[in-house]
Amino acid sequence: MMVMTAKVNIRKIILILTAVAGIVLALILLLQGGAEEPAAATLASPAISDNDSRVQFLTGMGWDVAASPMESGQVRIPEEDSPVFDRYNALQKSNGYDLTPYAGKTVMRYVYKVSNYPDATEPVYATVLVWKDKIIGGDITDTSPKGIVQGLVPAKKQSQAPVADAVGNELEESPLAG
Repeated sequence: MMVMTAKVNIRKIILILTAVAGIVLALILLLQGGAEEPAAATLASPAISDNDSRVQFLTGMGWDVAASPMESGQVRIPEEDSPVFDRYNALQKSNGYDLTPYAGKTVMRYVYKVSNYPDATEPVYATVLVWKDKIIGGDITDTSPKGIVQGLVPAKKQSQAPVADAVGNELEESPLAG
């Protein structure tokens, strides 16, 4: 009968266990998509899992909107800065949102018709941007010739800032329009 013995080095065992734990952690992150939620500082980012909660959110902001969105779809938040995006994001920041942490991410965009916009002569729409069941931004767009794009907070609670292109011309739509 033959007996073999081995000298065990505790440091080597700890090093191997640490490496195995690192590999397991990396696999877990890869299998879950590796996408962690950006650490965006938002004033109001309630969990939004369905249409009713989006409508309730907009109603809570003071907007009367249609019961269902007139448009919905995916949009990609630009990865690279541009004057148009920077101005739109400044509008978001004025309402406690920041799209910067979501750069390169594909988010859902829901558009609702607003029925209580003051002195509206043309349709007005509320756009809500949602990522992983959280509102990350949005706007109210007055489509009249002299209409503006403003944040979700009603005008009496914030300053209105039209979105402009790189030359300063006002845009009729936000840079994330479908």
